[in-house]
Amino acid sequence: MLGTVPLLLRLKANPEGLPRLSARLGDFVRTNSEVLMGVTSLRRDRIMSEGVAITSILRTDDHSTLEPVRYSDGSGFFRVLGAPHAPGETLRARLVSGTRYLLRHPRRTLRAWLVPDWARYTMILLYMRTIDSHLSLRLGFGGRLRSLLAHGPRPTAAIPEATALAERVAERVDGYPMSLITETLLGIPTTAHILGGCVMGESAATGVIGPDHQVHGYPGLYVVDGSAISANPGVNPSLTITALAERAMGLIPPAGAREAVPATAERRQ
Repeated sequence: MLGTVPLLLRLKANPEGLPRLSARLGDFVRTNSEVLMGVTSLRRDRIMSEGVAITSILRTDDHSTLEPVRYSDGSGFFRVLGAPHAPGETLRARLVSGTRYLLRHPRRTLRAWLVPDWARYTMILLYMRTIDSHLSLRLGFGGRLRSLLAHGPRPTAAIPEATALAERVAERVDGYPMSLITETLLGIPTTAHILGGCVMGESAATGVIGPDHQVHGYPGLYVVDGSAISANPGVNPSLTITALAERAMGLIPPAGAREAVPATAERRQ
């Protein structure tokens, strides 16, 4: 998505590019309303890195899920971004809660930061929600991408339920709950699932692509990645993207055919 939308925004702004792209380009961008948290186990018999990356989903309520994620041994870059989990609506509140936790648990903090293989002993928790809020992406000064809140509550990493779940997991594995330092300092949540920006619509007035994933005004140009997703699924969106891409490919006409298969037609095996 972060490749498709900026590219199309630049092409729309260029008279020699794709100037007839829909004015809705960059709209309805979603973050899956998620929070990323880490729990580093202080026990050396708790191996977190073995097995499939994501194996389970815990549905915590009608709008929220939690997915535990494994990283393979040696994938420890997040270590340099880690900080004590510090919930709070304001920078001051986050700094106070993070500092208080560090002072209360200095030895645990040091052991968590000095763990020999961060990924081997750390579980990432993805807390995601289907909350209906979205952003708009636009090109700013110098062609830089900027985001604007378009509708609904502003994305935040300060979600009490997410904090409570991370603390419960940490208790079970004798772990140390952590957040990304960027979330503590900036109050901006990190997302692994940026979606939308090229959503479907019946016409260019309502969407960038049609039901068959062709770009309005540019037949033969298709968008089939995460930028076509128009809502927060509340779970990892990879299978949704795959299913939509497979469907779109099935609507492309065979070689020599003049017209595409209608997106609304029933297709039989």
